[in-house]
Amino acid sequence: MKRIIAASALALATALPLGALADTQLTAVGSTALLPLVKQSAADYSTKHPTVKIEVSGGGSYVGIAQASSGAADLGDSDVLAAGNSGLVDHKVAVVGFGIAVNPSAGVSNLSAKQIRDIFAGRVSNWKQVGGKDQQIVVINRPRTSGTRAVFTATIMGVSKISESGLTEDSSGAVTTMVSTTPGAVTYVALGYTKDKPVTVLKVDGVAPSVQNIQSGKYPIWSYEHIFTKGKAKSDAADFIDFVAHNDDVLWKLGYIPVHTMKVHENNR
Repeated sequence: MKRIIAASALALATALPLGALADTQLTAVGSTALLPLVKQSAADYSTKHPTVKIEVSGGGSYVGIAQASSGAADLGDSDVLAAGNSGLVDHKVAVVGFGIAVNPSAGVSNLSAKQIRDIFAGRVSNWKQVGGKDQQIVVINRPRTSGTRAVFTATIMGVSKISESGLTEDSSGAVTTMVSTTPGAVTYVALGYTKDKPVTVLKVDGVAPSVQNIQSGKYPIWSYEHIFTKGKAKSDAADFIDFVAHNDDVLWKLGYIPVHTMKVHENNR
């Protein structure tokens, strides 16, 4: 959307390049798993294109989908597909792996998918029941609007219901911080948020959440990262989305995987 800047001819001439009569303002809302990439890309893009201003915020994947669908946001960031929103166009910009992060005091480094399900369903309450220390398990969930929670449910929980008796944190950063400071705590979170943090990221059925294992599909907890637009993306939005998806240096630096490097391709993520 275009917003004409009201200014004197002299101020306009000195502030903007010749012919640049307007700023472009874009809003991006949604997934906190995708938030670091979109925020950094927005800053880099605006440096290269000074007349383009991009406002970026979180709120969760389903908030991003709803905001894009209603037209309240230009870009809806999501870890999950926008099922039932036929007016939205999907742009896959990255792949992200999610890890099971635990406080090191738990004394575990590997769990089976079944053990993880049992923990989050409330059937296991002490780490010693899954080979760890004699310590109470503190489950930290994400809210139902979270795409991270949806990915975890789809790839690990299956038909098992997540117990709502645990704690809940609204963002990926908040859950990682809480796990690192709470003895016995466990959560599911985008791997980028665990870098250089005092948490243990578990192997799942003996498989580490490495880039190679995600690219091959051997490690199960991953998803495409989507940016949704209402209808075909307008030129400025399309250019920015392309910038996000193909800025490989930033993708790798922030812990994302470029889509074009994947060896498996799935349509239901």
